[in-house]
Amino acid sequence: MPLSKAAADIPLVPAGLDRAAHHRRDPAWLDAAFNSDRARVLMMREGQILVEGSAPASAPAQIGAPLPPGRPVLWLGSQAGMLSPKATRIFLGETVKGSPVFALEMPTSFSLDSSPIAGLGVFDDFRAAASAFDAFNGGCAATARAIFEWHRRHGFCPNCGARTKIVEAGWKRVCEDCAAEHFPRVDPVAIMLAVRGDKCLLGRQKAWRPGFWSCLAGFVEPGETIEQAAAREIFEDAGVRCTTKADYLFCQPWPFPSSLMIGMILEADGEEITVDESELETARWFTREETASMMAGTNPDAFPPMHFAIAHHVIKAWLERG
Repeated sequence: MPLSKAAADIPLVPAGLDRAAHHRRDPAWLDAAFNSDRARVLMMREGQILVEGSAPASAPAQIGAPLPPGRPVLWLGSQAGMLSPKATRIFLGETVKGSPVFALEMPTSFSLDSSPIAGLGVFDDFRAAASAFDAFNGGCAATARAIFEWHRRHGFCPNCGARTKIVEAGWKRVCEDCAAEHFPRVDPVAIMLAVRGDKCLLGRQKAWRPGFWSCLAGFVEPGETIEQAAAREIFEDAGVRCTTKADYLFCQPWPFPSSLMIGMILEADGEEITVDESELETARWFTREETASMMAGTNPDAFPPMHFAIAHHVIKAWLERG
């Protein structure tokens, strides 16, 4: 299904990949596809992705700090399967031309320097690399990271505690004791902009870069809608009451470790702020002019969310409404 124009502009939203889930239960097909000349393979290690070039990897940056230019994903062929017998393999799908796409999670002990592909690439910080992703690469990378993070956290059955094993091309785990089946889960997160008249509400946390501001956000709890979650989180974090009639904008897969960020705009009933300091350092109302200058990079005291974050696009959508 083609993406809407709004969704197509959001980084990490996948495009150009058919998940081809009907192949996941066919080990013979998967092995043949992985070993074919058409196979495309991306590699990850401990949440970092293999990118092109021999320059040193980017150091993890403080949230809100400028990121270095991203580098393209280093795609390999089936020879990647010979680099480590301990690598975890998942099937991501097929390209529009039918090429099978896989991802490998390399063990912590894997060393690029002593491998046959030494000098071709480095494992880089995912956020730093993301700025260079197009829709295909971003979708593949985000999917792979989320699935590998799920495997890392679900080695044992939550039902009986026994070890689980990977099946169905990485998209399922089965308990070897009680036979319970486990599937990757996605955590829905409301990320929202409260607005009132010509102002919008932004907040910041203590750990962030000084001057960095963003939308408020929070996880959707059991038994509530995303609109209710958005209104609840704004009130809990900043003491501002909003209508639960929210304008849904778009969503974004966010593999840290496996969330779905749901962008919305809500109308606030008032402007009085009472910050929960266990959640935020501070929050305040920004005028449309202040917000526009922040997004344009001309505000010396306030910095916006990075382009690859959905918060950036939520703010941009509000400004474009005029």
